[in-house]
Amino acid sequence: MSKIKRCICIFLLALCHQISGQSLSLNVLGENEIKTKVLDSIGYVKLFDNYNGIESELKKLKNKLTRLGYIDTSTDSIVRKNDSLFNVSLFLGKKINVIRVNYSNDFNQRLLSFINHKAGKGYFEVSITKLENTLNTLNSKIAEQGDPFSTLQLINISKEHSELISADLKIVTNQKRRIDKIMVKGYEKFPVSYIKRFLKLKTGKTFNLNEIKKRVELLEDLRFAKKIREPEVLFTKDSTTLYLYVEKAKTNNFDGFLGFGTNENTNKIEFDGYLDLRLVNNLNYGETINLFYKSDEIDQQTFRAEADLPYLLRSPVGIQAGLSIFRKDTTFSNAKQYAKVNYQINAQHRVAVGVSLTKSTNLLNNNTSILNDYTTNYYTLGYTYTKPQYYDILFPVNFWFDFSTGFGNRENDLGKQSQTVFNLDTYKIFNLNPKNSIYTRLSGALLSSNDYLDNELFRFGGINSIRGFEENSLVANIYGVINTEYRYRLNKGIFVHSVLDAAYFENQITDTKEKLFGFGFGLGLLTNAGLFRLNYSSGKSENRQFRFSDSKVHVSLTATF
Repeated sequence: MSKIKRCICIFLLALCHQISGQSLSLNVLGENEIKTKVLDSIGYVKLFDNYNGIESELKKLKNKLTRLGYIDTSTDSIVRKNDSLFNVSLFLGKKINVIRVNYSNDFNQRLLSFINHKAGKGYFEVSITKLENTLNTLNSKIAEQGDPFSTLQLINISKEHSELISADLKIVTNQKRRIDKIMVKGYEKFPVSYIKRFLKLKTGKTFNLNEIKKRVELLEDLRFAKKIREPEVLFTKDSTTLYLYVEKAKTNNFDGFLGFGTNENTNKIEFDGYLDLRLVNNLNYGETINLFYKSDEIDQQTFRAEADLPYLLRSPVGIQAGLSIFRKDTTFSNAKQYAKVNYQINAQHRVAVGVSLTKSTNLLNNNTSILNDYTTNYYTLGYTYTKPQYYDILFPVNFWFDFSTGFGNRENDLGKQSQTVFNLDTYKIFNLNPKNSIYTRLSGALLSSNDYLDNELFRFGGINSIRGFEENSLVANIYGVINTEYRYRLNKGIFVHSVLDAAYFENQITDTKEKLFGFGFGLGLLTNAGLFRLNYSSGKSENRQFRFSDSKVHVSLTATF
């Protein structure tokens, strides 16, 4: 159709609509029945308030047809059937499936590895239906190389033959951009070392918006900060400034519990409890300080103080140091000092090397072959993996794996003894659906030595070990504990769970090998004061029957501030 005829049709359509005031209906036909079915399968709007809507819809339809390979599409006629119905005849022609894109010698051919194509010398061929996505992918990869304002154009488009069209690829490039400055908004005192080492965002680095967004998502792996909006970039003529929007989160924890149960010997109710204080990022360096104290019903006291200082001097290296004191009634006391150098591989993986020194004192003043003053010096290695789910207030860590080993010597008045120690603590939450989950934990330790002292053995049992037993009432040179819980959420702040624990331990001093089991149930309630937890559990061994009188009730409250 000539341009003059097309203008006349447009005028007539508009005039008819103004006169009638009715809605306009559109029916589009192809040059044959098959092409009409193609048009129907593509789909188009059929009712309009004015002619401008019809004209706009026809343009959209032609663009769709061109992208599908009908590049010869043209308007044959526009016929008025009645006051409101108009038939438009389109000529689609033969569909072309492939386009050949020619590129110049300065084109980076490595970009072609990101697209599906058929390669040739100086060109590549793609399906015409995938051409738009192909060009968008190429442009995105060019932008990731520091040129976010690059554009791709196809010029000199021509029809080679009935099965193929060709075009030349023109790339309009600009000056490559690098990150010149990083600004944090909302939490201006956000640790600079975490930007460089944890998020791995550095000034002078090639600008890549997709990579930046991916890095900023790592904030979800931090407990003391969270993203409040997407990052933004300010481009000026000669600089690029990246803006991160972060807010500080409350992450200090105060945890404690009160436990009570019946003493097996006296049949009297006895109380025990603990206090666990964790201070995180109060100095805005990402540091963690832990203070722990526990006193249990069998007259044992434990005290621990630990400081974890990550990314010293903005390096990937951090320092962890601590002091641990354990005292058993009037029998003995152990004091342990340790220091580690940590290397943070990435947001989830960390390795460590260090040293530890333990000094044990026999308070009975009569050293024996199984209870004796001693000193140990160990070199230690460790690995930690953490997978958080901080969107979940009740259970913020989905997977935790911590393994450490130490090797060294124990010295006392009986001589010098080579020793090796292994420790493992790992747990995983299997989220079945929003309401149901399964918690599993495996913990254990092994002390390898030719002989053993009672005051160097591991002590376990209680709320943070195998439940249903007195705190630290079990003594072993090797042990393993499996904790399981089936958890059901009543709502976002309340859950109930089962308790099913099993343990195995050996004590070479007493020549004991025993299996233990713990059963029970628990309740968790998120209140304004913190997370309140109540556990009722009872334990049994192979040589002891299950008795309700031995059951333990543990109450704890974890407050975040």
